[in-house]
Amino acid sequence: MTQSVSPARRSNFLTDIIDADLAAGRHTKVVTRFPPEPNGYLHIGHSKSILLNFGLAEQYHGVCHLRMDDTNPVAEDIDYVRSIQHDVEWLGGKWDGEVRFASDYFPRMYELAERLVQEGKAYVDSQDVEEMRKNRGDFGRHGVNSQYRERSIAENLDLLRRMKAGEFADGSHVLRAKIDMTHPNILMRDPLIYRIRHAHHHRSGDTWCIYPMYDYAHPLEDAIEGITHSICTLEFETNRELYDWFLDQTGPWQTRPRQYEFARLALGYTVMSKRKLLQLVQDKRVSGWDDPRMPTVAGMRRRGVTPEALRDFADRIGVAKNNSLVDIGKLEFSIRQDLEKQCPRALAVLKPLTVTLTNWPDDMVQQLDLPWWPNDQSKGTRKVPFSKHLYIDRDDFSADPPADWRRLAVGREVRLQGAYFVRCDGVERNPQGEVTGLRCSVDLHSRGGEAQDGRQPAATLHWVDARHSLAAEVRLYDRLFSVELPDGEGDFLQHLNSDSLQLVQARIEPALAEGPERVQFVRVGYFFRDAKDSQPGAPVWNQTISLKDSWTKTAQPARGAKAKAAAPATQPAAPATDWAALVAGNPILQALQTRYNLEVSALGRLAHDPARLAFFAAAVEVASDGPLTLRLVQNDLAGALAGAAISSLPFDAKAFGRVVADIAAGKLSPGSAKQLLPAWVKRGGDADSLVAELGLGAGVQGDALSEALANVLHAHAAEVARYRQGEIKLLAVLLGILMRQAKGCDPQAARSALLAQLQS
Repeated sequence: MTQSVSPARRSNFLTDIIDADLAAGRHTKVVTRFPPEPNGYLHIGHSKSILLNFGLAEQYHGVCHLRMDDTNPVAEDIDYVRSIQHDVEWLGGKWDGEVRFASDYFPRMYELAERLVQEGKAYVDSQDVEEMRKNRGDFGRHGVNSQYRERSIAENLDLLRRMKAGEFADGSHVLRAKIDMTHPNILMRDPLIYRIRHAHHHRSGDTWCIYPMYDYAHPLEDAIEGITHSICTLEFETNRELYDWFLDQTGPWQTRPRQYEFARLALGYTVMSKRKLLQLVQDKRVSGWDDPRMPTVAGMRRRGVTPEALRDFADRIGVAKNNSLVDIGKLEFSIRQDLEKQCPRALAVLKPLTVTLTNWPDDMVQQLDLPWWPNDQSKGTRKVPFSKHLYIDRDDFSADPPADWRRLAVGREVRLQGAYFVRCDGVERNPQGEVTGLRCSVDLHSRGGEAQDGRQPAATLHWVDARHSLAAEVRLYDRLFSVELPDGEGDFLQHLNSDSLQLVQARIEPALAEGPERVQFVRVGYFFRDAKDSQPGAPVWNQTISLKDSWTKTAQPARGAKAKAAAPATQPAAPATDWAALVAGNPILQALQTRYNLEVSALGRLAHDPARLAFFAAAVEVASDGPLTLRLVQNDLAGALAGAAISSLPFDAKAFGRVVADIAAGKLSPGSAKQLLPAWVKRGGDADSLVAELGLGAGVQGDALSEALANVLHAHAAEVARYRQGEIKLLAVLLGILMRQAKGCDPQAARSALLAQLQS
């Protein structure tokens, strides 16, 4: 078992609520719960909820329940139940008592449903699905009462009991709450309570053929268990009114739960829809739910990510009330920082190139004592053999080295980590002219990596002994998707990263045969022994993460990467007050001034900060409005940064340029930058979502909103259908897409219009 999920006191808006409840005497003990649906493996988004719910319980010396919301037998499986328990335990969650199940409460839920019928608050409806959807109405049109709404209590009770007895086919009847078909919240328009579903349940077997709807079951489960604080993600905010109605009508409850919503985790370069993750598994795009490229807890555990790293990540992103996209770089930073402290160092060569030491005796093998931790030999050492034939990494040699090459080349000397200095004297080639081996000489007086004359080679290379090293399969992993928002629009599968997995036949030092399962391969990255596929004599090592972030150097930089526009080749030598001379003397500044008709003194001031100039040059290419871009960079953005470096921005220059273009085109209100930029600099995420949240648009409404909504519904018909079938979490996804298409629209109007269409 890992350490607790709550090592230190944390403060957020939820702790403020709990503090107030305890101070007012509303509760004497905090009881939270983590209620996953056992229809898939947990992912990193769930880990945030786990750490939050279990952490709050521990922080306030209360308890947290682990409860499976198993109300849909079609999609659930006992394997999912086991995986959830394992994941929660691995993260440090200590639940109170036994694992609980919604199915444990089926008899009580049915009893309460009969009570609602007997009190005239529920009725059996025999409309088909299309009729019910049509009669529910929408945002601009009231719903219409079902022709079955006024059935007598006796008839409703009889039909409900016959539904339970299995007399009717799936879809022939449903039980609905009798609330108000004209209610402004469409969820309150006589919502479903029970549906007929003849399916085998993984726990209750065939005992039941009617199953409660999530919106009915969920609040009752909380009430039955005495949950004090029912913490949900924001997509359930509109459900709160319905939850409260069910609790009010079925009470009184000794402990009445209250629901509070927080922002779910949205992580770049990742999908966290269970349906999409299941599709990846079923289509064999990955090897399974625990594929190390998957964002599942099982996948990250198999890759070598630790629970400590996930806890640190959760602490860094905090608990917020507003949704935003989290830069995946924050997760990777937490992983690297954690593994730096946890991983001993070892030698492995991923692309072996043979080195023959011509002046080393043929039969001599030295056993070098190398520390697992170079800066702390008290943590132990291991024996590393060194003999005439070695391997170095092929990338550490160049037959035609560039001017700044610091590693091995013919005639050059390097240090081998913890061993000796070696100099390359020649190369061996195959008939095609490719280098197949190196002939080197070793300085026999430099054992340990120090020369008697004090010379210092330009580079230190990792290596292994050719004869005594072990063959190993090494799996190099990268991000599963090549774009930051793979499920934003279109088919998410088209954004799969074809280079997300590379299999390498490597050589590793012999101490790793029985050594630690988690190591840093020196100069390569952090690796974890794969317990599933490793066999005696045939180890498999999974790369957890590289030593450094390589994405900011690629053609598809991670969000927040610095702009790569060219900076001035030299610093201007003219006095700071001679702006015209400064600009005229720099070809880049002169080109920008001419192309965009920029005010010379403002551009000259920008030139003294090469990073800011590079940011401006990249942004103005997108915005096309030079004076506006320059003013916003110099004034509004500088104010929002409050002295911080422009490299610290959580968005890149192109994203900033798109915002400038929207302001120039009138899509954003003229003064929007003064409100948007401070929030964007602080929180990151998608600018369009922030614009909507802050109400900064120029008022896109009416026909423009209707057109955008129609386009979204048409392009995402599958998601719309799943929402209507009960996958309500898709509301947030569809709303985000709508806000990006209908830039500047009022967020409440967009939400209401979307809900009206989804529930029509």
